[in-house]
Amino acid sequence: MTAIALTIAGSDSGGGAGVQADLKTFSALGVYGASVITAVTAQNTRGVRAVEGISPAVVTAQIDAVFSDLAVGAVKIGMVSCQETIAAIASGLKQHGHMAVIDPVMVATSGDVLLRQDAIATLKEELLPLGLIVTPNLPEAALLTARAIAENETELARQAELLLNLGARAVLMKGGHAKGDEAVDILFSGDTSLRLSGPRVETRNDHGTGCTLSAAIAAGLARRQTLEDAVVTAKTYLHEALVAGANLTIGQGRGPVHHFHQWWGPSDD
Repeated sequence: MTAIALTIAGSDSGGGAGVQADLKTFSALGVYGASVITAVTAQNTRGVRAVEGISPAVVTAQIDAVFSDLAVGAVKIGMVSCQETIAAIASGLKQHGHMAVIDPVMVATSGDVLLRQDAIATLKEELLPLGLIVTPNLPEAALLTARAIAENETELARQAELLLNLGARAVLMKGGHAKGDEAVDILFSGDTSLRLSGPRVETRNDHGTGCTLSAAIAAGLARRQTLEDAVVTAKTYLHEALVAGANLTIGQGRGPVHHFHQWWGPSDD
């Protein structure tokens, strides 16, 4: 049977993040991708110019259309634009009996909070309990747990425990915002943890890293990998995409990772 993954996220007109990055990741990892658009952004490598949310009714209609026809093996949730959209997604997942890889896109690279406080509360109460795995970066984990940004692995573990208590089955705490020569992510699941480290890639082309990682995890799950194997495979894929993406010349700002590094290089015609 063909492996199918669904992304529920916002559109990035620049192609580096959001639904576009998710679909590229699915394809690169041998998975058919379907999509539900939650918001449309006007953006490029230099920044976001405008955002317009899709109505919750249309979000619901997209979810129903996909699940009524396609045998979805995994779901990834990215940018959700408002409280009502979060509620619509949660209702759709419950109706169709699916849990999800949740990438809580809450804090921009600039540090700006992207969701109102009431929407954050709804995300915690309605969406996180439907998370097979949640993949926050350090600022997002701090915001979700109402604590300071973790500066050591002890605090990282404490925040992961709090997120697990909110209902998520597993939490991948991403250390990309931390300092040091290594990029360390830690997977927490119940009483177990797995530390995943790799050399930090110095590149300005890092747009869409969070989207890409969570989509890669969903792709692995759609191919019936265990959660741990899916996370390890996704971490390797993202690292390789970052390394290859350092040589891309796309746009004048922070460019994307190279999702299709296995098939073509920056100098290919």
